[in-house]
Amino acid sequence: MKLNLKNPIVFFDLETTGININTDRIVEICYLKVYPNGNEESKTLRINPEMHIPESSSAIHGIFDADVVDCPTFKSVAKNIANDIEGCDLAGFNSNRFDIPVLAEEFLRADVDIDMTRRKFVDVQVIFHKLEQRTLSAAYKFYCGKNLEDAHTAEADTRATYEVLMSQLDRYEELKNDIAFLSNYSSYNKNVDFAGRMVYDDNGTEIFNFGKYKGMSVSEVLKKDPGYYSWIVNSDFTLNTKAMLTKIRLRELTGTR
Repeated sequence: MKLNLKNPIVFFDLETTGININTDRIVEICYLKVYPNGNEESKTLRINPEMHIPESSSAIHGIFDADVVDCPTFKSVAKNIANDIEGCDLAGFNSNRFDIPVLAEEFLRADVDIDMTRRKFVDVQVIFHKLEQRTLSAAYKFYCGKNLEDAHTAEADTRATYEVLMSQLDRYEELKNDIAFLSNYSSYNKNVDFAGRMVYDDNGTEIFNFGKYKGMSVSEVLKKDPGYYSWIVNSDFTLNTKAMLTKIRLRELTGTR
């Protein structure tokens, strides 16, 4: 079987300095680009995060400060990465909740204008958790019948994620070999921002997904409590969350859609 693709799809995995999508940085990225004709291209890059890699993170992925001291910064390779994934859908393992928000933040810090909202996102972990409830290593063993060697290296995890999705398509009749279907199936919410602080309700209205205004219309909250906007913009939220909230605020102020 090969994936039924209208656009190329990029399977990718990040190794980072930690798990805070607001502040942690990429130390390694691997992506596997699969074309509609089945051809594949892969690339792995070590990245200097311009900050100390905590020992707790190094213990997981095996990348230390000395390993990346001479590597390029994300800013220096951001345009190349953006070009590589231009026009592609994106797939990963826990990518909707972590890898995509982190990648979006890195692009924003690097001042690279890339509209990731136009992509379809397939999260293989969500498919797996909906159907089997396991980790990537267990998923690889369960679906592919192999032990995942070099787990927590970006290259091994990227390749394993691709293989797991292919096996999921073989195993489950209810899964369609269609990226739009898989993107929708592997989403828990329809996020407005990548971090999921705001989501669309069943009517397509943006609502807050956290805090004291959870479940309430973003535009209505901004009208009745304008200070809430300032609080978010000046607090520890992702740049993408702040940008999307600002976009909604400007739309409401100008009356444009």
